[in-house]
Amino acid sequence: MAASVKPAVASATRVRRKADRRSGVHALVRQVAGDLVAASERRNLAVILTDRLSKMVPVRATRLNEISCTMSTRSLQPIRARDYVAFSVPVKEPGRQLMLEVAFDPRNGPDDWTYQVLETAAAVAGMLLEAERLGSTPARLTAAERDGAAPLIGSSEVMRALRERVERVASTDFTVLIEGESGVGKELVARQIHELGRRRQGPFVAINCAALVETLIEAELFGIEERTATGVRGRRGKFEHADGGTLFLDEISDLSMAAQAKLLRVIQDLTVERVGGNGARQINTRIVAATNRGLSSLVDKGLFRTDLFYRLSGVEIRVPPLRKRKADIIELAHYFLARHDGRGQLSMTSAASDALIAYDWPGNVRELERMIEGAIATAESRQIRVDDLPVSLRGDYGEVLVPAFQLGDTMRAWGSRYARLVLEKNASNKRQACRVLDITYHTLNAYLNYRPPHLAAPPAPARGASELASQG
Repeated sequence: MAASVKPAVASATRVRRKADRRSGVHALVRQVAGDLVAASERRNLAVILTDRLSKMVPVRATRLNEISCTMSTRSLQPIRARDYVAFSVPVKEPGRQLMLEVAFDPRNGPDDWTYQVLETAAAVAGMLLEAERLGSTPARLTAAERDGAAPLIGSSEVMRALRERVERVASTDFTVLIEGESGVGKELVARQIHELGRRRQGPFVAINCAALVETLIEAELFGIEERTATGVRGRRGKFEHADGGTLFLDEISDLSMAAQAKLLRVIQDLTVERVGGNGARQINTRIVAATNRGLSSLVDKGLFRTDLFYRLSGVEIRVPPLRKRKADIIELAHYFLARHDGRGQLSMTSAASDALIAYDWPGNVRELERMIEGAIATAESRQIRVDDLPVSLRGDYGEVLVPAFQLGDTMRAWGSRYARLVLEKNASNKRQACRVLDITYHTLNAYLNYRPPHLAAPPAPARGASELASQG
C-alpha cells in the first residue's frame, strides 16, 4: 500500500514542480516587462532584471559579468555547483561575452526549479541588453531623409546639384576627395556618402589628419602589435576600425610627406601592417578624404605627393561656401533655431534676417550655427533682433541702417540717395541706371528731384499789393 502511494506522491510533486516552473518564469517576464514599459528611458534594463531576480529566488548575489573574448567555447557552457551557477547571456555585439552569475548560501543551493528560472533569466537578459543597445544607437536615415535634405540644408541650385552628385557618388566604392573651405560641411557630405552607399551598415570612422602627432601617425592609422615596446598595448588602427565601412580623412593636406608615402601604399594595396607586425592585413575600407586647400596647388609647390593626389582625385566633390549660396542662409538659420529649442521655439525678425544675408560668413555654416547659439543664449524676447546679433556680424549693416533709423529717414530719402549713387556709377547715363534699378525713367527722375524737407529751398516770399502795382 505504501509502495503504491509513494509513486503517486512523486508524480504529484513532478506535476507541481512543472507548474511552479511555468509560474516562476511567467512572473519573472511579467515583472521585467512591466518595468520596461513603464520606464521613460531604456537604460539599465539588465539591472532591473537582476533586481527582480534576487527577489524571486533565494540568492546571495546576482550579477552580469563581462568576460574575456579569448575564453574557450567550453567555458561558456552553463556552470552548476552547490553554491554557484552561471549561464552565458546571448548578445549580438561583436567581441562581447556576458555571463549571468548567481551565488547561493552553501547550505541552501539551487534546486532544479531555481536552475531553470535562472536559465530563462539569462535569455531574457540577452533580449533586454539588445533592446538597450538599439535604444541608445542613433537610428539610420529614413528613406525620406536619404535625399540629403536633413544634413545638407539648402534649396538653392548649387545645393541641389551637390545632393545629386553625392547620390551618384555614393552608389560606388571609389575613393572620393571633398574640397571646400573650413566650416562648409565637408564631414556632413562624407557621412551622407556613407549613409547612401552599400556600406551604410558598416562603421564610419573620422580622423583629423591635422591633429595627428607625427611620431604616432603609423600607430593611429595602421595599429600596433602587443609588446612592441615596454608598456605598449596592442590595438587596431583607424583603417581596421573602418573595415567594412568608410574611413574619413579630414584635412589630408596637413599630412607630412613621410605620412603621405605610407598612406599611398595602403590605398594602392588595401592592406595595412601594424607597427611591430610581421605580416600585412587585408582591409575592405572605402576612403573619403577632405581638404580646405586645393591639392593641385600644393602639388605644384611640392607640398603634396603627385602620385597620392592622383589616387585621391579620381572623384571630386566641391562644397560651395555659404557666401556663394546666400539663398540658403535663412533656411539654415531656421534649421539651427529648431535644433536648439531649449528655451522654446524662437523666431527671427525681418531686419535680423536681412543682416544675416548681408554678411559674408568667412566661417561658413559653422559660423552661422555658433552665431545662432549665441543669439539664442542672449535674446531677451522670443524673437531674435538685430541688436541680438554680434557686433562683428552687424558690421556695415548696423552702421548704415541703425543711424538712419534713429534720424527718422523716409523711404523716399533712402531711394533718392541710392538712385544718385547708381547714376554716378553708370557715368550719369539715366537709361542704364534705370535698367540697373529696374525702374522707369519717370520714377528715376522723381527720386533724383526729391529733396528732404530740411534740405529743400525755402519758398519765395509772398508779394505785396503795392509791389505788384509798381510792376504793373
